[in-house]
Amino acid sequence: MIVSISDYGDGDDGKFIRYSVSGLSESQLDYLKANLDEDVVVNDDVLTLTMHFSDELYPFQSDVAKIRLDDFIAREEIEMNVFLSSFLEDM
Repeated sequence: MIVSISDYGDGDDGKFIRYSVSGLSESQLDYLKANLDEDVVVNDDVLTLTMHFSDELYPFQSDVAKIRLDDFIAREEIEMNVFLSSFLEDM
């Protein structure tokens, strides 16, 4: 499974992070699409997951995040990979 952040920032519904997830089987894609509460779209075997955050919980809000943004993006990608992996264990 490969997780990457494809977009982030402020949207109409507040702050968000959009993840692109590839390398999943069709059954894994179907399971995630059916069981995740977040906004999920599957297109060409790539799952796009959009998570919305309050201002307090948005991970890219701190001054340190603005200076070391690449580190914060990498951490978020790793955390989402771990979350989805543990979620898929319940299949």
